[in-house]
Amino acid sequence: MTIVKTEFALALNQVATERGISPEDVIASIEAAILAAYKKEYPNEFEETIQAKVSKDTGETKIFKDGKDITPPGFGRIAAQTAKQVILQKIREAEKKTVISHYKSQIGAIIKGRVIRYDGYNAYLDIGKTEAVLPKEEQIKAERYQVNDTFVVYLKEISEDKFEHSRIIVSRIDPRLIEALFKREVPEIVNGTVQIKKVVREPGERAKIAVTSSQGGVDPVGACVGQKGVRVQTVTDELGGLEKIDIIQWNKDSKLFLISALSPAKINNVELDDKNNKAKVHVDESQAPLAIGSKGINVNLASRLTEFDIDIIQAPIQTSEKEKTEAVKKEEPKEEKAV
Repeated sequence: MTIVKTEFALALNQVATERGISPEDVIASIEAAILAAYKKEYPNEFEETIQAKVSKDTGETKIFKDGKDITPPGFGRIAAQTAKQVILQKIREAEKKTVISHYKSQIGAIIKGRVIRYDGYNAYLDIGKTEAVLPKEEQIKAERYQVNDTFVVYLKEISEDKFEHSRIIVSRIDPRLIEALFKREVPEIVNGTVQIKKVVREPGERAKIAVTSSQGGVDPVGACVGQKGVRVQTVTDELGGLEKIDIIQWNKDSKLFLISALSPAKINNVELDDKNNKAKVHVDESQAPLAIGSKGINVNLASRLTEFDIDIIQAPIQTSEKEKTEAVKKEEPKEEKAV
């Protein structure tokens, strides 16, 4: 016997195949929706024993009570509209799951997004197949997010709200954004010759990145800076152009690493308390502002990079004997010439 499938069955199977939806799941959802529609349309007749049945082959819908067909006249139109809505909803859900699955595999990567709206708190970015959210707490303070502006962002996570709606969260302040940008610009990082040990940043103001090389003769700092500074400048530009990046050579010697981390200040001496992770750093009075940095940013970043609590100790400017002699001569009263 030849079985001729109806238009409904063909459409159902096509949707199920293309969108990755189970036909049984769709039918069960349609039946639940039709039952809800019946309850809304005939509230006085509804009882818990009432069931909705949809034919998988024809799409014909019936309402049963205790096995008896009680489908009201004209209810087919309501059922058909309800079935259509359910199928469309299932298609949207399936497409969204596919998109979310695609971006789950990209967590930890950098992507480019275009601002499509900004509500004064969150920025919403078009990232290709869907939109992502750049929350206030993931934004660089000095940046402005205007419609159609493009930004490189770090795909941080995919979270669910209380309604189980998935949200793709991206960041402009995550230190891993800098790490990913350098990986994109520096081939030596990709091939493993240069390794990034740690990145710390004060977003929009300053960052420090510690790098090392696994191969003798390779300058890890030079590789990241690039010829005429082109590589580090490219990363800086992607961060808005204002965030200064210090590239520091990592050293297993904590004292040498700490001295490098406090650059560009010149350090006189370092006293380490390894047990308590504390360091007393002695600098000339003229170098103290450089070591501390504007708003204390330089010393704070160095502290986070080296994992030492740093105390900057200023030494007074030493006056040489020659300078002292000259100063005394200037102060001595000049002899008056006889007239």
